[in-house]
Amino acid sequence: MKYNKLYQVKQKLAILLLLTSCLSYGQQKVIRLYEGKAPGSENWNWSEQSNDSNLWNTKVVYNVVEPSLIVFPARGAVNTGTSVIVAPGGGFFALSITNEGYEVAEWLSKKGITAFVLKYRVAHSTSEPTKEFAAAMSRGKLDSVMGEVVPFATNDGLTAVAYVRKHAAEYNVNPVRIGFMGFSAGGWLTLSVAYNARDESRPDFIAPIYALDRNFEGYRVPKERMPAFIAVASDDGFGLQSASIAIYNKWLAAKQPAELHIYQSGGHGFGMKKQNISTDTWIERFGDWLKSNKLF
Repeated sequence: MKYNKLYQVKQKLAILLLLTSCLSYGQQKVIRLYEGKAPGSENWNWSEQSNDSNLWNTKVVYNVVEPSLIVFPARGAVNTGTSVIVAPGGGFFALSITNEGYEVAEWLSKKGITAFVLKYRVAHSTSEPTKEFAAAMSRGKLDSVMGEVVPFATNDGLTAVAYVRKHAAEYNVNPVRIGFMGFSAGGWLTLSVAYNARDESRPDFIAPIYALDRNFEGYRVPKERMPAFIAVASDDGFGLQSASIAIYNKWLAAKQPAELHIYQSGGHGFGMKKQNISTDTWIERFGDWLKSNKLF
């Protein structure tokens, strides 16, 4: 009897914690990246949507028409002055907004780092986006779909960095300590931003996590100092361990600081999932890396 009551109390607390967490995400400040319609997609007439029940078993946002940044202010004991723009993955069909967005930003915020979750433009989905992604992949159509949307997403990423730098004082961040982190497609976006940035839109460090390094817009490692933290699992279902090694080697060849973590297991899309394996602590290693680069 006592066990049942204790279980009920724990269950209620868990539900309360979940509701509080969801509420806090909803209360974050949202910044639209463009005053009017996003350039290049002015004729997009659909609306942003989200769902929690899909092939990826996580909350996704899709049909993003108005790119934005969701702000998670630094709330650790000390504001480090460092900021990180976080780009969730989703194959440019959707955004894995919780596992690779909000939860990452929450961790950074608690460490005194201001985080900005980026909602960037993705392909138009007429039904369930994770199923459409799977169908496009099976038909060999991914490249053509991505080729159309990557330039839009890249512009959103570059605009996001420029915005944070311009408004650094407003968010109590250092304008020369702005990072860009992305997962999967968001990792591809991270590299695309690095390759195509100008002074005002150039991140000071990057973290491509299980990223694909194929770029429709440019392919040059920046000459300006840009340390890179790279992480992937050996059993990545999309074979991105090889891509991660290539990114690491490319950074070394350009005489750029780089650190690569290849985990024995974790699969693709491990993000902030707790699986009782070593990928559970990848973000702690990212924190160590920030400290070693005097960014934390």
